[in-house]
Amino acid sequence: MRKLTLLAAGAMLLASQTPTVMAERQNPFLQPYDTKYEIAPFDKIETSDFIPAIKAGIAEQDEAIFNIIRNRATPDFDNTILPLENLSPILERVSGVFYHYMEAMSTPEFAAMADEAIPMLNDANNKLMLNDQLFQRIKSVYDMRDKMGLDPVQKRLVEKYYRQFAEQGAALPADKKEQLVKINDELSRLYIQFNRNLLNATNQFAVIVYDRDELSGLPQSSVAQAAEEAAARGLTDSWVFTLHAPSRLPVLQYADSRGLRKAVYEGYTNLASFGDNSNLPVISKIVKLRDEKAKLMGFDNFAQMMTSRVMAKTPEAATQLLMQVFEPAVKRSHEEVADMQAYVDANGGGFKIAPYDYYYYADKVKKQKFDLDDAAIRPYFKLENVMKGMFDATEKLYGVKFVPMPDAPKYIEDMEVYDVVDSKTGEHVAVWMCDYYPRDSKRQGAWMEQMQSAGLYGDGTTKRPIVYNVGNFTKPTADTPSLLTIDEVETMFHEFGHALQGMLSRAPYKSLAGTNVDRDYVEMCSQINEHWAFEPEVLKTYARHYKTGETIPDDLVKKISDAGKFNQGFMTTELAGAALLDMMYGQTPEVSDVKAFEAGVAKKIGMPDEITFRYRSPYFKHIFGDDGYASGYYTYLWAQVLEADAWELFKQKGIFDKKTAASFKKNILEAGDTEDAMVLFERFRGHQPDAAALLRLRGFEK
Repeated sequence: MRKLTLLAAGAMLLASQTPTVMAERQNPFLQPYDTKYEIAPFDKIETSDFIPAIKAGIAEQDEAIFNIIRNRATPDFDNTILPLENLSPILERVSGVFYHYMEAMSTPEFAAMADEAIPMLNDANNKLMLNDQLFQRIKSVYDMRDKMGLDPVQKRLVEKYYRQFAEQGAALPADKKEQLVKINDELSRLYIQFNRNLLNATNQFAVIVYDRDELSGLPQSSVAQAAEEAAARGLTDSWVFTLHAPSRLPVLQYADSRGLRKAVYEGYTNLASFGDNSNLPVISKIVKLRDEKAKLMGFDNFAQMMTSRVMAKTPEAATQLLMQVFEPAVKRSHEEVADMQAYVDANGGGFKIAPYDYYYYADKVKKQKFDLDDAAIRPYFKLENVMKGMFDATEKLYGVKFVPMPDAPKYIEDMEVYDVVDSKTGEHVAVWMCDYYPRDSKRQGAWMEQMQSAGLYGDGTTKRPIVYNVGNFTKPTADTPSLLTIDEVETMFHEFGHALQGMLSRAPYKSLAGTNVDRDYVEMCSQINEHWAFEPEVLKTYARHYKTGETIPDDLVKKISDAGKFNQGFMTTELAGAALLDMMYGQTPEVSDVKAFEAGVAKKIGMPDEITFRYRSPYFKHIFGDDGYASGYYTYLWAQVLEADAWELFKQKGIFDKKTAASFKKNILEAGDTEDAMVLFERFRGHQPDAAALLRLRGFEK
């Protein structure tokens, strides 16, 4: 607003005076970002920007839908399908940040805003997916797709849009669409409640230790972290342990105090199970609504609906695969428990192994069998060194390197941003961000997502992706850098495998790019990438002692390799058990008593007493935090079959064999969803997936 100075003789602006301009603050989401590679300008984004931008984006999307519908030309790829790829640039920008902040920056202020935003976003999605006029145009293109001269990728995009709209209820009559909208809205509210309960319950739980003797066995880094947590809470002469993995897992694995292990274990396995943050009633409502939704869509149950969309096709096929792996895993776990019980008995324990003893005594047996002490390995796994090893292996395999972008926008100070470039030409390939340390506003776990997809945009340009990895790894302390556990190293490589599929994608359309593939295929890229982390050839390049700089000794590398199949019975049993639990939820119309249902499943499948499901129901975010892995958690194991079979080829040809790596890059990482997943896999591997490869990899079968 200009401030005008008026002369008494008339309303005449003094020519000699320069007016002061008060620039009105611009909402950063409402125009293209002016940053390098269009990275979101996080430093300019305020919580108050989201709602206005979401409203503007929805209006922009509504107008785009109207323009498609009112077009009187015969529906074709260019006037119907292609516009769907770019309905609203504003909504794409704000959604990319919004959904990321929901997981990683969920402050109380943001959470309150999200309560208002989520219903608006859901309503906008319903208006899109249930628009009958739009669906009829899509169907028209779909019906004529073989006569339009489309190339195979364009044809696949048409088929994908038709399938997605049909799966979301676009073909339903009006009354059923109305019912579906109500169910989706209620499910969305329940997902928000589930996630909020879980975050609150996680942050509210702590075990306070006042006696230093209770810390016996714990690595010094864990003790220091617990002391810092206590100090942050205003406590002196004490140590605080939380349920965040970097705090919880060292206690379960190393603490000599059985009482401390039990307190942390029971705190975790009862997470979000009581009080104001109980997810038990939330789960009951979700299960019932999902069953109603499936029947509305013409399926017998929710699991049938969800598996029909992916490679497994039926709940029975998925369950059959799970049992093929679960039964030999349980058999192996009994052997592992027997070894642990023998150790307890030989050392005068006088008790039966309980679930909270598993990690601790597995570690003892591991040391006994392989002379391998995980605590002795951590000094060689400084986070920055592990990351460099990951980058070096990637460059050797796929020809890209990671150049730091220190001046890039960040939403939190300790994240890092990299320009991913072709190592020969310097061509920009992608932006990669990492956010690796726990905080109260971040949910547990580790994941990959993208803020910008690769593909064709509305302005006619093809953009490269902006991808991020998030984790909850061990934080550095005042005198110790972040030293990762073997599990954390594996997780870093795993999530980076997802990132590679997002970053290297060459699919021409956003809906087919990166990780936009079948759910039981998407985990293949992440799980195969784990293998390079512990290959001796790779370990020697990055595992250096954080104090001395000494390369990890050959004898320690051999011990890590020899112990590679140790405890696979436990790990496979808890994973397959959780997947079977998920599949049974999806085939059950109503669950009034969640704890009893879970116990019944454990008994039915023969879950060992010493092992708990990888995720108990109240904190099984994969299946109750949204629909993402619901009746689909089995996909981790199905993808492990693909990964194990693919890895055997790398082992046969050489882990850095150029021809094998180039084929994997072209047919798997770059291809996205441009062809059927089975076709792409067979083209790379030369045959259909061999389930026995997973049993061989886990050491269950020779």
